[in-house]
Amino acid sequence: MRIVIIGGGFAGINLAEKLAGNENFKVTLVDKNNYNFFPPLIYQVATAYLEPSSISYPFRKLFRKKKNIQFRLAEFHSVNMAENKVILSNGELEYDKLVFATGAESNYFGMENVKKNAIPMKTLNDAIEMRNKLLQRMEKAAICKNSKERRKYLTIVVAGGGPTGVEVSGMFAEMRNGILRKEYPELSTTVSNIYLVDGGPNLLGPMSKASQQDTLDALTKLGVIVKLNTRVTDYVDDVVHFADGQTITTKNLIWAAGVWAKVFEGLPQECYGRGRRMLVDGHNKVQGTENVYALGDTCIMLNVDKAFPDGHPQLAQTAIQQGMHLAENLKRELKGETLKPFKYNDKGSMAIIGKNKAVVDLPKPVMHFKGFIAWLMWLFIHVMSLIGYRNRFATAWNWMIAYFSQDQSLRMIIRPNKRKGAIN
Repeated sequence: MRIVIIGGGFAGINLAEKLAGNENFKVTLVDKNNYNFFPPLIYQVATAYLEPSSISYPFRKLFRKKKNIQFRLAEFHSVNMAENKVILSNGELEYDKLVFATGAESNYFGMENVKKNAIPMKTLNDAIEMRNKLLQRMEKAAICKNSKERRKYLTIVVAGGGPTGVEVSGMFAEMRNGILRKEYPELSTTVSNIYLVDGGPNLLGPMSKASQQDTLDALTKLGVIVKLNTRVTDYVDDVVHFADGQTITTKNLIWAAGVWAKVFEGLPQECYGRGRRMLVDGHNKVQGTENVYALGDTCIMLNVDKAFPDGHPQLAQTAIQQGMHLAENLKRELKGETLKPFKYNDKGSMAIIGKNKAVVDLPKPVMHFKGFIAWLMWLFIHVMSLIGYRNRFATAWNWMIAYFSQDQSLRMIIRPNKRKGAIN
């Protein structure tokens, strides 16, 4: 059976690995990058606490001993369902089963100026761009004589009160209060504000009330200005505009406020639901198709899992579990056995706020942790979730050095020459 997987994130990787070694399946994984990366830690690359290589792993190295799995570096263009064929940037592939595991992308809610001028936080490329931009702006601020203009370079607005927004805000606050004051003495007397804004009434919306309040208290103590029920409406000429008429002047708007799935040529509009996510049944088969599947953030499963009738959360665990579950169902189908519907096992939620500060919610039994214990739990889970012993060791080592020295030495501005046509 020929299986083509589009996307090498959590869902795609787990599906492929669960089918590895089974000669009944010939798997081709297609991705526009030649590496898998760990999205929950891209903000640490963006803030120069980790190297890009610490949270990424080459696909070909990952699959080199798995004879029934191939990797194809390409961008997906369209699907021809009548001919069971996908059209890529460098050729075509035929399939018996097609699986979309393409994740989600930043949603700017139709605000073109925000899309054009804000700094996104979705990919490893975004993280490197963000690191370069912020470091360059610090250098410009250091030589800027106009105090009003200097404040623009130093003020940071983070839009989105989910885990990414909370974590990056806390990281910036700690850097401002420590590292940057040591390394930029020219700016020691300049006021620099960090704002975390969200359109909802609470930070970390899906988490418990205790976690929401603990997070708000911790960020406030770090000096982050949290503005809830505050929705961004525009960002033009270095001014962030809000729905209530307020504005903040800054050159740094970091966008972590929303995501939606990608739309693909060849799939009818009826396949898509809320947030452009593909509508799938309990076996992750796309509505109205015979052999097309979708996993993770790019799909939504309605009225199947009783605990999540409106769809599952767009989290790493959802993608991982759906990838593994589809692999088992494909094996069952090949044997003529009855397929099992997907049921999500909620393992809890967590977010880190800063040094010795984190929140963790566990569902079974219902438990809430905060502070140092939660921080250790967050570190352990994220280190163990990385692919490869080298990445785990490198990440743990960097964190240990940063913890004891209260510093990090990765703040280099690296600007590779940009060339058109990354894939020829």
